[in-house]
Amino acid sequence: MENRPDQKSLGTLTWLFLKLGIIGFGGPAAHIAMMEDEVVSRRGWMERSQFLDLVGATNLIPGPNSTEMAIHIGYIYGGLAGLILAGVSFIVPAVLITAFLAYLYQSFGSLPEISPLLGGIKPVVVAIIAQAVWKLAEKAVKNRSLLLIGFGVGIAVLGGMNELLALLLGGGLGMIWLGSRSSSALWLGLITLSSTTIPHLVVPPNLVQLGLFFLKVGSVLFGSGYVLVAFLQGELVDKYQWLSQSQLLDAIAIGQLTPGPVLSTATFIGYLILGIPGAIVATIGIFLPSFFWVLLLNPLIPRLRQSKWAGAFLDAVNVSAVALMGVVTYQLAQETFLAPFNPLGALLMLLSMLLLIRYRVNAAWLLLGGAVLGFLGKI
Repeated sequence: MENRPDQKSLGTLTWLFLKLGIIGFGGPAAHIAMMEDEVVSRRGWMERSQFLDLVGATNLIPGPNSTEMAIHIGYIYGGLAGLILAGVSFIVPAVLITAFLAYLYQSFGSLPEISPLLGGIKPVVVAIIAQAVWKLAEKAVKNRSLLLIGFGVGIAVLGGMNELLALLLGGGLGMIWLGSRSSSALWLGLITLSSTTIPHLVVPPNLVQLGLFFLKVGSVLFGSGYVLVAFLQGELVDKYQWLSQSQLLDAIAIGQLTPGPVLSTATFIGYLILGIPGAIVATIGIFLPSFFWVLLLNPLIPRLRQSKWAGAFLDAVNVSAVALMGVVTYQLAQETFLAPFNPLGALLMLLSMLLLIRYRVNAAWLLLGGAVLGFLGKI
């Protein structure tokens, strides 16, 4: 292996991922492409085949893919110190920018001068999530059994089931069904998914609950950073009512407008709920599990896909995560332009989806365009 950095080169590793955290617009796929260019093409730190193995590994464990890629690279080349430095350097720019925007939003977000901007951005946010659902579903729905599992998870969540419980039950059902090929297990599991509900309970927010919530989400977040929206909708909006759906949409928009990991949305939401302490606790909670997953499971990754049962579980969890995102897309669309019906908002959402899927326009440009249309009073 060429040009492998030693401990004296940790500064190079740190500056590289700080740079990527600052310029990393465009989502996980764009981040990973930038890392490939820097680590493989420019610096020759590893072969492309090894880089691809790492990309595959990030899909087998919970957490944000691009952040875990940074952590993997840091761990391989700098040990524990490299793991920490690469991950933190990639995350910090987005967190600081998001925290500053949260302060501005808290101070000015309700003013008439700002509200029209957000009104134009929200339909674009729905389109971004819908496009992510479409792309992920193409990979996740590998067969009819997985489609049925995803359908069952979606119905269960619409019926009131807790999102985390639905995700884990979907994974367990997939492990039993796909591992044993027992059709009775499939239908029994779907009935259980569709009929089990968790009552909602409104409680006042505190730092411990907020931190534990984001720690829990960071520990099980399969599929995409956008799956975070499903957990936020189900618990912070519907169950605890610490956040309004309008604030959730604005938080997602901020996460899209800033560089780096989409999960920096947690910083924004933590600030809205409990100020600076909330932002710190939410940020640590959402990102901390990724460091431990990479550290603990990196040596085991090659074995997971070879296991029939573990592979089935992961396939079912992935399709369940896509189902959660589909449900949230529907709920956010209702809030944004379906109830009451806003034809201009619906048109902007459809146009944004077309530009994202057909022409691969960067989401940041679409959000900027939506803000301009909202400012001009067109939405």
